[in-house]
Amino acid sequence: MVPVKIQRLQLEPLRIPFKVAFRHASAERAETSSVWVDAVSTGGFTGHGESCPRPYVTGETLDSVQAFFARHEAALRADLFDLASVRAWMSAHEKELDANPAAWCAIELAIVELLANEGGQTVEASLSLPPLQGRFQYSAVLGDADGQAFEAVAGQYVRKGFTDFKFKLSGNLERDREKVAVLQRIGKGTLRVRADANNFWERADEAILFLQALDFPFFAIEEPIHANRLAELAQVGDALHCKIVLDESFVRNNQLDLIRDAPERWLINVRVSKMGGLLRSLEVVNDARSSGVGIVVGAQVGETSLLTRAALTVAHAARNSVVAQEGAFGTFLLERDVCDPPLMFGEGGVLDISDYPSLAGPGFGLALPDPT
Repeated sequence: MVPVKIQRLQLEPLRIPFKVAFRHASAERAETSSVWVDAVSTGGFTGHGESCPRPYVTGETLDSVQAFFARHEAALRADLFDLASVRAWMSAHEKELDANPAAWCAIELAIVELLANEGGQTVEASLSLPPLQGRFQYSAVLGDADGQAFEAVAGQYVRKGFTDFKFKLSGNLERDREKVAVLQRIGKGTLRVRADANNFWERADEAILFLQALDFPFFAIEEPIHANRLAELAQVGDALHCKIVLDESFVRNNQLDLIRDAPERWLINVRVSKMGGLLRSLEVVNDARSSGVGIVVGAQVGETSLLTRAALTVAHAARNSVVAQEGAFGTFLLERDVCDPPLMFGEGGVLDISDYPSLAGPGFGLALPDPT
């Protein structure tokens, strides 16, 4: 492949209002809090990238992302011209990428798509991955809404044929008991449910007492206590007889070494923005599969179809290790998406690639007129 010359890299904040505010234990959002990157080559091709910096996940903010971009923009244009040079740059700056994964994610996605577009290939083909195809099953995700609102949204999901659910815990026992009662009533014992506490409790014993009081057969619990306390997280899983989903406690691939001895205990939430882009996410997926650790292909609240598309690449590479997949909300949540049609799940939470023939085109295959 002929080397690509990046003529311009541009980063802008991306703010799109939500149709309904989304709340959990760490934050409440009424619009996206994202960044958008365009990479343009001297050949006239363009690639696009997106990420969602979150201070309570990776310690990043919009300001820190913009500062990272300003530090490296000129060197990136000069030094990156193919996938090998991208990987070499990542290796040379590994520690800085560990501290700024969302900042790198938006840049990397834009460059990866630019390289694929220059070569007239899909992103999958450019990365020597199988062509994107098949059906992808998404989970229903419920925020920390009030009782009636929670029941209304949960009922909509059930009527649409969803059977896999994730809901946000509030830490208020009465409020969360109402939620599990709703799921028991409308699901009639047919739902597989996991709960996300967003690191609400400080200690394992506090989390265990609360979760046992809910008296509900959770399939998995995500981040019940403060992050990176694996021994205590294991105690919660053992007490509740369920798996523990690592999200804030898993942001770098080398953390896999900490859980290899008990792969049956853990699930990893692989969110492209959190992990630092597509290449780093694929590395996590490949190593997790070889270690027998299950994968949740996750999403940040407020992602557009671009991050949904990147996550499809990850889910397709992970296939038989994917335990659950989140995202693809499109205009169910956003007032507008960046492309038309947006990538969204349909009945039963299924996104069928055959419904989106443009995805077989170069790059990510999305028509993006003017996202910002």
